Amino acid sequence: MSHPTDPIALPLILASGSPRRRELMAEAGYDFEVVKPDIEEIDDPARSIQALTRENARLKAEAVARHHPDRIVIAADTLVLRDQTALGKPVDREAAFAMVRSLSGRTHQVFTAVCVTCETAGREVEFSVVTDVTFKPLGDDELRRYHELIDPMDKAGSYAAQDHGDFIISHVEGSWTNVVGLPMERLTAVLADDFGVIPG
Repeated sequence: MSHPTDPIALPLILASGSPRRRELMAEAGYDFEVVKPDIEEIDDPARSIQALTRENARLKAEAVARHHPDRIVIAADTLVLRDQTALGKPVDREAAFAMVRSLSGRTHQVFTAVCVTCETAGREVEFSVVTDVTFKPLGDDELRRYHELIDPMDKAGSYAAQDHGDFIISHVEGSWTNVVGLPMERLTAVLADDFGVIPG
């Protein structure tokens, strides 16, 4: 019988199409491959942001794990919370601008839920990380200039902390990597403690 910290399988699978999550995993020194999950994400305003991110992370992880049962699969889901309203990825440029405008000069929360699973080993660990992010008070012209510097369309909240983030962000309280899209401090601990995986 395997011990919870015995290594299971390498390389890891990152169940995400996000280049930011790929970069974070690579920078941390993990051996992994990327498999983008083919699922329809849940978008239900009646559910809490905690429930939405947790369920979507689990859906992504388990969809990929079904095809790779002997591998450790990592999936995550990130949403931005502003005044009890969850902000995901914008549907168009107008919506993207409205999102960053609504965040200007204010503090919001970034929620990321992570699911790490290995079907063969019968192990699944879920956790969530929350970070407070405060935006600088910016005018419309400055916000439009920022959106000229980045592509806001595939980003929750329509901004990228790691990409010209100093233009819009005045303060981050908590995990910086969580704001980028994958809370590496907690993930590194879970992979080591629960799956016996240490970055090379």
